[in-house]
Amino acid sequence: MFLSLVYIRATGYFKKIHLHLGMQKNRGKNTGDDLLFGAEKQTGKLKMATQDMRYLLSRGYAEKASSELTGNRYRLKTRQIQAVRAASASETQIRTRADKEFQISALQGATVHLDGFNIIIIMESLLSGAYIFQGADGCLRDLSGVHGTYRKVNQTLRSIELVAVFFQKSGASKLIWIFDRPVSNSGRIKQMVLDFARENELNWEAELEFNPDRFLVEHADIAVSSDAWILNHCRNWFNLARYLIEEEKLDVNLVKMV
Repeated sequence: MFLSLVYIRATGYFKKIHLHLGMQKNRGKNTGDDLLFGAEKQTGKLKMATQDMRYLLSRGYAEKASSELTGNRYRLKTRQIQAVRAASASETQIRTRADKEFQISALQGATVHLDGFNIIIIMESLLSGAYIFQGADGCLRDLSGVHGTYRKVNQTLRSIELVAVFFQKSGASKLIWIFDRPVSNSGRIKQMVLDFARENELNWEAELEFNPDRFLVEHADIAVSSDAWILNHCRNWFNLARYLIEEEKLDVNLVKMV
């Protein structure tokens, strides 16, 4: 199976689907990110801040208060504090997430629900060369967001292709994409996913939900997401971004926060 996948991908099996979603260039680094995250001195501070925040969260401190304390102590900039918050979790949360994490072998024949914007945006960021942060739970997160409107970037189609590679290698029977209905252009990215699936004969579905996080928690046996709230409350989950980086040997500006 793996050999046929390599041959299929090498010969351009995945057909190109082009839709106009108000496209911007990419979802890469912000100006100044190399200074904030690229220097060894800065990554050292970020690791210590993440460790301190883990200590505070484990003792009942609120996330906002914990990030303010650690940010002030290490004199972190706003985006550095955002990265620390994204990477941090309490000891209980880390154990809970670890207990529910599935490996690729557990997906054989299963129906998998995928957190659409969460996965698409982190893959676009990764492929754009943005900094990606590995947290205490092993998840990979970025500093991008939807902010009410989704804009396609140069890496959108490649991100969908990589999800398709994962789907075929996993042996899952069905993949259901869940997108935020209130987000502008969610209907268009949903249609892009469905068109790609139809052209490539993939057993995919895509749905728009007003509260996708709660929907995934309540309806998904296996959720593909790196959203902290979903990981805390879902039944089971799969760490797609980390899998793709390792399996497909993707280049990534990875900052290990622990």
